[in-house]
Amino acid sequence: MSGPGGLLIAGTTSDAGKSVVTTALCRALARRGVRVAPYKAQNMSNNSMVCHGPDGRPAEIGRAQWVQAAAAGAVPEPAMNPVLLKPGSDRRSHAVLLGHPAGEVSSADWEAGRRHLAEAAHAAFDDLSSRYDVVVAEGAGSPAEINLRAGDYVNMGLARHAGMPVVVVGDIDRGGVFAALYGTVALLEPADQDLLAGFVVNKFRGDPDLLRPGLDDLERRTGRRVFGTLPWDPGLWLDSEDALDLDGRRAGAGAVHRVAVVRLPRISNFTDVDALGLEPGLDVVFASGPRDIADADLVVLPGTRSTLADLAWLRARGLDVALTDHVRRGRPLLGVCGGFQMLGRTVSDPEGVEAAPGSCVDGLGLLDVRTDFTSDKTLRLPSGEVWGVPVGGYEIHHGRVTVGSGTEAFPGGARSGRVHGTMWHGSLEGDAFRSAFLARTLGHAPSGVDFAGARERRMDLLADLAERHLDVDALLDLARDGASAPPPLLGPGSAL
Repeated sequence: MSGPGGLLIAGTTSDAGKSVVTTALCRALARRGVRVAPYKAQNMSNNSMVCHGPDGRPAEIGRAQWVQAAAAGAVPEPAMNPVLLKPGSDRRSHAVLLGHPAGEVSSADWEAGRRHLAEAAHAAFDDLSSRYDVVVAEGAGSPAEINLRAGDYVNMGLARHAGMPVVVVGDIDRGGVFAALYGTVALLEPADQDLLAGFVVNKFRGDPDLLRPGLDDLERRTGRRVFGTLPWDPGLWLDSEDALDLDGRRAGAGAVHRVAVVRLPRISNFTDVDALGLEPGLDVVFASGPRDIADADLVVLPGTRSTLADLAWLRARGLDVALTDHVRRGRPLLGVCGGFQMLGRTVSDPEGVEAAPGSCVDGLGLLDVRTDFTSDKTLRLPSGEVWGVPVGGYEIHHGRVTVGSGTEAFPGGARSGRVHGTMWHGSLEGDAFRSAFLARTLGHAPSGVDFAGARERRMDLLADLAERHLDVDALLDLARDGASAPPPLLGPGSAL
């Protein structure tokens, strides 16, 4: 290739398919021998992953970029997601900059408070593009959020910085896709419109011949190409970066055991249960009330961005009583990270990490452990052995857990009877550990499911669909060389 290139995959809305298209292109280009890296300037998500920074220290990035790096055959690194915002409330987010905590960002200082983040994000992009043939960048939300354009550095702000062409993805399953695609272009100012090169339609079901006249008309009206239409495929389940996809995690028919995952308001790293969703014989559902877990064989209390707030929510809905009853009936319970902390005797916040300084509340009292929050954040990739099988995972937390004498050892945590708690996210992705855990808690027979292999097959399926339904050659040329000529301006942007 003649030099580094880039392509920004934007979307008409959140969850339009930006992550899917980015992942598909990363795998498709990698299979062609292109050195490709994923990138997202700013990700707002409570689903994250631990990787290593250039200095060898553990660092935190968005889960989606970690998966995209795997699709690209690249080593995940903080530059691939330089800014990660983890929502703490409706108006304030905790910032992670190049893998490490960097204070907070609030809606009150949304533009001014992010200038240093924008500079770091663009420097990270420049670094990646100097080391890879192509950087496939994923946008955030929509580039047509004109109220945020002045401070934007992840959509058109990034494209302008890099002189990078943009392809907009629209979800036809939501309806109104033609208006959304046309309107996205028309709302942009002229310099932004110059970089918007075309479109991809996502989640199409039906006869392509019925769609073709609309696509032709969209191309005629906008002067921009439609690079293809991805069909709906239920096998495209990938690790999600936010809670929009929670309802899509149920297993198929023929389930023998029911697994209820408590749907906490600030749920984080819920990909911990993805591997359970692949197990034949398990029906994995998300639960928001006592009735939802009444007939569950196994309950999982997942991670959370705010242990204290979600513990209060748990009690307000009567789920604390339901969980205690579940354990009293001799049924297993697994708490992960924040969920584990809730199972203990007390949760205190002396430094005000999550709540008012000095806060201390009772936990559910199902495990003899104590949690104390500190400002220092733990990022680790631990491993060990239990029941004669290997187990590993990753840790991302502020809470320090002290285990009392009334518990037994358990990887990353503690166990008492049928109650298990661990600070290790991702441990269930290990096939040997998951099989041993399910056998001991549910009597579930080993299935032979290969979780890592299943993820690889899903990424290959994505690339196969992209090769069949998108013009990957044209997209690669666009990333490498840019658009041949500026496309026409559309109003109202054309009148600016």
